[in-house]
Amino acid sequence: MQGLLKMGIRGVTISDVQGFGAQGGSTERQAGSEFSEDKFVAKVKIEIVVCKEQVEEVIDKLLEEARTGEIGDGKIFLVPVSDIIRVRTGERGEKAERMAGGRSDMISTAAFV
Repeated sequence: MQGLLKMGIRGVTISDVQGFGAQGGSTERQAGSEFSEDKFVAKVKIEIVVCKEQVEEVIDKLLEEARTGEIGDGKIFLVPVSDIIRVRTGERGEKAERMAGGRSDMISTAAFV
């Protein structure tokens, strides 16, 4: 996530979720038979909303930092966002998307080189 922070990405939501894909769920063997304990595997879901100009750069950074080459590396879903509304102020669109202050502004400019 440090790579995203250095890129100026300031809003990331991380959730613990359960799901299954190619790796399936956990399976145990007992008396020669297989039993599936649970069809779901613990996973982490990361949600990031960026402007169009940042999409490819963010994808490249996620692939660089998350790819192990193993099943379970995950997937990236690109979903268009039709609008953003900041509840506190009622701002919409680009004004609501842009954040001022926060941790990213505390990083020295040398970190962006």
